[in-house]
Amino acid sequence: MTTSTPCDRCLPMVDELLTLSFPASTTTDATGHAGPDYRVRYLRTSQDFWDHDGQTHDGQTWDKAYGELEACLDDLTLILSARWGDPLSVDLWAWLTAELNGELDDEVPEPLEYLTQHATSMLAWPLPNGTHWLGLALGQADKELPLVLYAAIGTGPVRQTP
Repeated sequence: MTTSTPCDRCLPMVDELLTLSFPASTTTDATGHAGPDYRVRYLRTSQDFWDHDGQTHDGQTWDKAYGELEACLDDLTLILSARWGDPLSVDLWAWLTAELNGELDDEVPEPLEYLTQHATSMLAWPLPNGTHWLGLALGQADKELPLVLYAAIGTGPVRQTP
């Protein structure tokens, strides 16, 4: 007997993401964030980290949630690496700090701009079509908010650093 895990739902969501067209304008809904040349999908989301009395949960709750999402990220990384080879490592933190320090000639390209607000790094695969890439990131917008496992698709080459 095979038991399914919450991670089993992630791969079909990634595969669906690869088939979707890009919207004409920026949109955000319960499934993610998208724009003319990118999409970000929320693959898995933890609970938030507020207690009923307004205090944040203890570290064990966060550690457990992070571990579960990290296991999904690891599983997806193995599957996608079998398809497309080893991923490239994208330093989202470097993009964010370069933007904040005024070191960029242009804006941070999407979906990197969106992801820099939520994660510090991303694994990315250039797709065989040569015009798109797919990335996975694990992050949290703020300490009280849920942890999220993201999948992103963007156009052009993967830009690892600013």
